[in-house]
Amino acid sequence: MKLSLVVPCYNEEGNVEFFSKEVEKTFKKQKIDYEIIFVNDGSKDNTMSKLREIVKTSKQNIKVICFSRNFGKESGIYAGLKASKGDYVCVIDADLQQRPNYVLKMVNILDENPDYDSVVAYQEKRREGKMLSGFKKSFYKLINKVSDTKFREDASDFRTFRRYVVDSVLELKEYYRFSKGLFSWVGFNNYYMPYEVEERNSGKTTWSFWGLFKYAIEGIVSFSTAPLKLATIIGLFLSLFTSIYLIIVVIEKLLFSIAIPGYATIVVLILLIGGIQLLCLGIIGEYLARTYVETKRRPIYITREVISNEKK
Repeated sequence: MKLSLVVPCYNEEGNVEFFSKEVEKTFKKQKIDYEIIFVNDGSKDNTMSKLREIVKTSKQNIKVICFSRNFGKESGIYAGLKASKGDYVCVIDADLQQRPNYVLKMVNILDENPDYDSVVAYQEKRREGKMLSGFKKSFYKLINKVSDTKFREDASDFRTFRRYVVDSVLELKEYYRFSKGLFSWVGFNNYYMPYEVEERNSGKTTWSFWGLFKYAIEGIVSFSTAPLKLATIIGLFLSLFTSIYLIIVVIEKLLFSIAIPGYATIVVLILLIGGIQLLCLGIIGEYLARTYVETKRRPIYITREVISNEKK
């Protein structure tokens, strides 16, 4: 098998059929043996029904992995990579914002350049709002400062790997998965290819600002212990500050008979120190919660069924 297309799907009933036809149209005249692996991530609409129909009618090699519930895109990517058989494996969305013709370019780049281990697509022109774009830039600046793993700001999950890169990613079996970080952590030589994002074929994106914020926190906690060090620094600074303030108050009282500041000062200090303590406890709690879940060794996903029309 030359190429595997891994397609995570969540509520993509209006896209999967068009995606399958677009792939068939793109690869029709190409002498490339390929397969499409759809991962139905607990969709609430008729995505699975559409995928069953595709398996019955399509002449392409189609495999569908259906999860027992929604486990998230990261789990969908992992399941697709695990099920793939191709020498090259491409992760691509089902909404046709990432056109299959770019996959052909990726394959050609890897064929012609044996020194490259993967091809990573990035957007030359981003269509998102200034607020969201600014948030993403701030996130990547922050995570590159606090993490030993370096991230390229405009790199997407739309990428094509050689088989041994996929095998390396699959060796990382943590439950909390931040794929961009994992792809960067395994290393290898990447070629960055520009591409233009198209309009969604159908439906609306499931990503919200709050979802992206939680995803950013996930990335920072997964690839840096800097927040824990920050909590330690804050604790040391507060201890030093309160010790100095205590000495000043005692000197003022004993030597100058100055009255100790009253109610307002005490309340402000209690609220300040209490808030910082809760912040530090929250940071520690984030790491502790992930450690707790990881020790349970729960599976990354649970498969409800697998259907396929794989041709000989």
